[in-house]
Amino acid sequence: MSHQTELIENDIQAYLKQHENKEMVRFFTCGSVDDGKSTLIGRLLHDSKIIFEDQLAAIEKDSKKSGTTGDEIDLALLVDGLQSEREQGITIDVAYRYFATDKRKFIIADTPGHEQYTRNMATGASTCDIAVILIDARHGVQVQTRRHSFICSLLGIKHVVVAVNKMDLVDYSQERYQQIKKEYREFSDSLSFDDIRFVPLSALKGDNVVEESQNMSWYPGATLMKLLNTIKVNTVESFTDFRYQVQYVNRPNLNFRGFAGTVASGHIRVGDNIVALPSGKESTVKSIVTFEGEIERADKGMAVTLTLETEIDISRGEMIVKKGNLPTSSKEFNATVVWMHEDELDAGREYYIKHGSKMTTGRVTNIQHRVDVNTMVKVEASQLALNEIGSVDFDVAEALHFDAYDESKSTGAFIIIDRLNNLTVGAGMINNALEEQQAHRYSEFELEFNQLVCKHFPHWGARDLS
Repeated sequence: MSHQTELIENDIQAYLKQHENKEMVRFFTCGSVDDGKSTLIGRLLHDSKIIFEDQLAAIEKDSKKSGTTGDEIDLALLVDGLQSEREQGITIDVAYRYFATDKRKFIIADTPGHEQYTRNMATGASTCDIAVILIDARHGVQVQTRRHSFICSLLGIKHVVVAVNKMDLVDYSQERYQQIKKEYREFSDSLSFDDIRFVPLSALKGDNVVEESQNMSWYPGATLMKLLNTIKVNTVESFTDFRYQVQYVNRPNLNFRGFAGTVASGHIRVGDNIVALPSGKESTVKSIVTFEGEIERADKGMAVTLTLETEIDISRGEMIVKKGNLPTSSKEFNATVVWMHEDELDAGREYYIKHGSKMTTGRVTNIQHRVDVNTMVKVEASQLALNEIGSVDFDVAEALHFDAYDESKSTGAFIIIDRLNNLTVGAGMINNALEEQQAHRYSEFELEFNQLVCKHFPHWGARDLS
């Protein structure tokens, strides 16, 4: 394999330690249907020499039956594993692959390009750091290219590689590449990308994927692999805003009561003062328990169990935060919604709203506008149809405790579920609470008052500050 070094032969433990400490980067491919996304990933894996011989032999055999590249091996079959995908020659579901180089470890998500499966694309993109947006050099920027780019921007992806594919079919024309580059830049000016790179390539032939192309000597930039290895991926989420949604109350015996979950953002230490929401009750972290044992500090992404110094009634879906560092809390908020179902989103209809581990009911009170993905113009709308994106106002039965999505993906995202069939019909990204008087941040006075009520009138129970 390309990432093997002399350490494998001389000191396997040192090699494994080096591999363990490599930076993990998640990226995905998207774009219009038949732009060559699966072929690109297959070529990336093949030319990086990380495909085993038996895998390659199986793909060569399958290429004769289901391939779309003539006598050449169809590398798209490495990720298009469903029978229906091979029959139709399109990607339907998200496929994940893993590989490593000398510098980084990668998780790749191959997402569908077909408009019908835009929801699958949004799912694959939601956890990624880099978007590789493919454009067919023959056709240029398509509607689905614009839609996928817009969704990437909404999901907070800041780093984009625009791969102009199938350059071999336009005779490796520099002029055609520059035309597409200009067209995409003009379109993407209104999007919130921080870093856009362009690379002309041919996934089928291997030009500029891992190795530099001899057919495009006019291109002075890096190959796709070099870009993936060198793009600096920085998170914009806060390291100080501790957010912890309880997923499960762990009560194995009379002597232990812990609250299990994953740290959504920030960090927590033993001895930190915390506040439980929505009750507003305060306590101190007694211990942080993991499968391997107790630790002193838990950081973002770690699955842990917190135990507290005092007994507090906390249930699944409630949130633990640090004292003095509280999220916005509201029953009414505005969100950007990507609609994912054939039945339109209608104002007034009730849905389940799932925010982290919390489930509540809610309804759409108003659709402010939808966005025309071709022009980025906001258009008045009373409904959202399949794959449309719009700004929507919600009213939920129980207050959600959240941060704006551009501040924290973990606490700013939710999904919309149909109450009749339990299908996920939409994904939402919270922008802001609707009214300050209804969406306040808890004041210290309110928390102190709640503590006094609990102390002197325990039979009243905790006052719900929502």
